[in-house]
Amino acid sequence: MAGVSEPKRPTVVLVRHGATEWSESGQHTGLTDLPLLPQGEDEARALAPLLAQRSFALVLSSPLGRALRTAELADLTDIQIEPDLLEWDYGKVEGRTTADLREDVADWTVFDGEIPGGETAAEVGERVDRVIARCLAADGDVALSGHGHCLRIVAARWLGLDVRDGRLFHLGSGTISELDWEREQPVIKSWGLKPALVQPE
Repeated sequence: MAGVSEPKRPTVVLVRHGATEWSESGQHTGLTDLPLLPQGEDEARALAPLLAQRSFALVLSSPLGRALRTAELADLTDIQIEPDLLEWDYGKVEGRTTADLREDVADWTVFDGEIPGGETAAEVGERVDRVIARCLAADGDVALSGHGHCLRIVAARWLGLDVRDGRLFHLGSGTISELDWEREQPVIKSWGLKPALVQPE
């Protein structure tokens, strides 16, 4: 019908935390609450000009310090802690690298390998689905400050894909991504944007 406008649907901006010692070394960092490296703090500050162009009805952060600190340094405000944005609980895999784990199990990945004492992919997916439901209920755009694997699963579930399809989305530290819409179809509008850091003279 002419003159009928599309319903307003929220855009969701994903903010992956800045670099930590283990994100740089490739060690699986789940619930270990490592601080940002100085480089990671610089990455977070560099996001502020990009995020300043946006207005958010809801800002959610993982409770872990590296995500919360990134949100603060990126000048996000009215930040609410969301436990469902915690990184994957890696159990006994925590602190180990994929290369190390593949010495025991060839071709192991976090998305389809065993994680003794930790969460299954399906359990992380259940948390992520609750986060997405909260985003869809928001009265405007949403920012999520969180972690690599968890945010990759957010993207997969946003598109209606299986939790394990999060493996298809590489996501570096100190980046922002946009989950948006093309009419009623959920889409990825941008992915893994990383501003250039200004080097000191």
